[in-house]
Amino acid sequence: MKSNKNEKGFSLVELLVVVIIIAIVAAIAIPNLLASRRAANEASAVSSLRTIHSANATYQATLGGNVNYGDLSDLGGAQLIDPVLGGADTTEKSGYEFNVVNSTSQVYCGTAVATTQGTTGVRSFGVSQPGVIYAASDGTIACAAATGVISGTGATPIQ
Repeated sequence: MKSNKNEKGFSLVELLVVVIIIAIVAAIAIPNLLASRRAANEASAVSSLRTIHSANATYQATLGGNVNYGDLSDLGGAQLIDPVLGGADTTEKSGYEFNVVNSTSQVYCGTAVATTQGTTGVRSFGVSQPGVIYAASDGTIACAAATGVISGTGATPIQ
């Protein structure tokens, strides 16, 4: 069979150029996509801590007899937070692990720590009874259950 010079199509070089261009665009877009996902996870964690704080204020004023705060199971059982957050004492949502501890000294402390540091989130967050949300830039955040004090390397209030 003879090859006709008038056949239309792409040459191998043209196809390679297109593949290289697609690879370059993907190399630029994928890191931006991952950064957007981390930012969305962090925003979700902050929003969930706000919800936990509001729910704990309601819990203390109603079921806690103006004295006691609740942990995640208590808040979930009272239907003050969604079942994903209130399903257990430590729960995972949107790439963060949430925990709320309370003590008999009328304080509570809630934390949100990235499940995979650097991938699902960079910062960790914490909140206690005053309602100030703290962020630790290196992913370490801790709370003292007896005093409700948020601590961590570089922990600063964000709101």
